[in-house]
Amino acid sequence: MQLAEFNFGTLRYPWDDPRLKDFQDNLDRVNAIAQRSDGFIWMLDEDAMDAVQNDPKGPLKDRPNTASTLSVWRDAQSLWHFVDRTLHGQFMRRGAEWFKDDDRSHLVIWEVQEGHLPTVEEAMENWRTLQKMGETTDIFGGKGLRDRAGA
Repeated sequence: MQLAEFNFGTLRYPWDDPRLKDFQDNLDRVNAIAQRSDGFIWMLDEDAMDAVQNDPKGPLKDRPNTASTLSVWRDAQSLWHFVDRTLHGQFMRRGAEWFKDDDRSHLVIWEVQEGHLPTVEEAMENWRTLQKMGETTDIFGGKGLRDRAGA
């Protein structure tokens, strides 16, 4: 089994606002680090994610101005290393600059069969399950990831 992860949050400002410049200027850099990381398998590309984020009938239709990532990783250790021990972690700690306080750092992780590429619809369904039931062995968030990674 591999791990799928989906994270999202609502930006404080529109995408073209200069206050998001540092965030925007480093997206490609952070994504490149992910894609070079040991254990990285796949990420929904920027164009496909933009299409989902802007689809008025899609799974994020009730979440305007969302920034999100959907990816697949070999295991908890490799995902944790990327999330916390690379430039990504430094930018996560700056999240309050760019994301609304009450709607940021949403994270859901779940196991997927090798070769399965999850959809944002699947991710949102798992996130809603996580919100209703809390962390389980099958669906979890940051605490479950830390525990599984032994961090």
